[in-house]
Amino acid sequence: MPTSVAKGLPPHLKRYVVEQHYEAYTPRDQAVWRHVMGRLRAHLSDRAHPIYLEGLAQTGIEGEVIPRLETMNEKLQKLGWRCVGVRGFIPPAVFTELQTLGILAIAADIRSHKTLLYTPAPDIVHESAGHAPILADAAYASYVRAAGEVGFKAIASAEDRALFEAIRNLSVVKEDPLASADDVAHAEHRLDAASRSVRYVSESTKASRLYWWTAEYGLVGTLDAPRLYGAGLLSSIGEAEHCLTPAVRKVPLSVECVNMAYDITRMQPQLFVARDFSHLNDVLADFKQTLAWTRGGDYGLDEALRSRAVNHLVLREQGGQSIELTGEVRAVHRAGRDTGPALTASVIEVAGPTMMSKNFRCTEQPKRIDAVVLVGSERLPARGPFSMRLKSGLEASGFVVEGHEVVDFRVWEHGVRLPVPTWAYVAIAEAVPSVAGGPADTAKWDEYFGPLDSFHAGTEEEEARAHKAAELPAPLAGLYTEVRRMREARSPDPRRLGQIAEEARRFGDEQLLLMEIDELLARKN
Repeated sequence: MPTSVAKGLPPHLKRYVVEQHYEAYTPRDQAVWRHVMGRLRAHLSDRAHPIYLEGLAQTGIEGEVIPRLETMNEKLQKLGWRCVGVRGFIPPAVFTELQTLGILAIAADIRSHKTLLYTPAPDIVHESAGHAPILADAAYASYVRAAGEVGFKAIASAEDRALFEAIRNLSVVKEDPLASADDVAHAEHRLDAASRSVRYVSESTKASRLYWWTAEYGLVGTLDAPRLYGAGLLSSIGEAEHCLTPAVRKVPLSVECVNMAYDITRMQPQLFVARDFSHLNDVLADFKQTLAWTRGGDYGLDEALRSRAVNHLVLREQGGQSIELTGEVRAVHRAGRDTGPALTASVIEVAGPTMMSKNFRCTEQPKRIDAVVLVGSERLPARGPFSMRLKSGLEASGFVVEGHEVVDFRVWEHGVRLPVPTWAYVAIAEAVPSVAGGPADTAKWDEYFGPLDSFHAGTEEEEARAHKAAELPAPLAGLYTEVRRMREARSPDPRRLGQIAEEARRFGDEQLLLMEIDELLARKN
């Protein structure tokens, strides 16, 4: 693992980084890599974007052996990127934040020999041979990094998190050789239930769709003769062979792609074609203009309110200075009159824990208290009692402990007291120019808001990997190793290969080893 990269990450990102443990790859794992890469290279040489083959070499990816992340990291740094190892699916907010830092998250596990053509689970074939090569194109690399920022700032719903965990669970179960039919059925039903629980299509979901239809499953060029560049196409034998056939509809890429859902468990029936990689950045710019991060105001507050998730508000105070408030927006009170451009709110309630920050750096010690934003141009005193009437018609009073912490806090509208918390962080803002997903100070994510998911990073994936290794008997692993040595020495022994084939059949369905043997025999002949 590129430990120097991991050491510089904040705790909420570092928890997802794992060592590659290269020695844990079995001889069959190496055969899976070699077989998949051999077929992909042969098929993609004239179908992928021209940078693909060159990009494989530039990012340290070879056809014969699973790449070492240390080597990939050294190569990627020349392109302005780095990489870290992770286990399977990681939360979207983690994946996108890493992208904004120019870090490629690479799933360290590899697909099973039973899912050579396609696997819904992230694996090292997909993450390295799929995502890394096209980063050699500067315009594309710029898009991926910018898409990471957009995905990170997009507001996710509470149900998005449940859906993510269900997707990850299903991918793990399907790659676990010891999973029973009941385990798989339960995981599928869980995903179906999580999908049905989604109340609306969130900004985060739309950002994921844009990334899916471009960086994952994108085509580039003309509609009648497109080239492959999406990682899902470049790393899946089945998809790579299927996507250019008439069975798959090709349509011009536009921002409308965010309205099309996708299914990770099957091949895609429709794909979007970008004119070139600069076109990707144009579409991303169009999408960015639709987000609460850019629009702020009433739209941003409403988006945060219905998300039921942690977001941050940028608050513009008197004099043009800005601070940020992070937490879960629970209520927006509107006084029935405009109080600023695109903002009719007069009181905004944010449930604790809340974080106050300036220039996206936390300024207060963690306290599990709520926050209230009053919309106006007045100022709170630095400390002590206050009583004020705001332009919105609201009246407020309280005692400032220090900073934004207020006790005995009270707010009235036309003489009627509003049910705001009496102990809260209080801010007064003229406008809310931006509302975005997650905390303003990401380095404090864990300290204030806890882990992003209910899993310990990679626990289930580690178990599935151990099950895959245990499933491979030592004698069968020895046969894989013997065949590999013959290939590396370029001295295949037809008689011995025939014996190995007979021995392999005793282990049941071991088609991968038989294909390895057939290939060597064909070379000999």
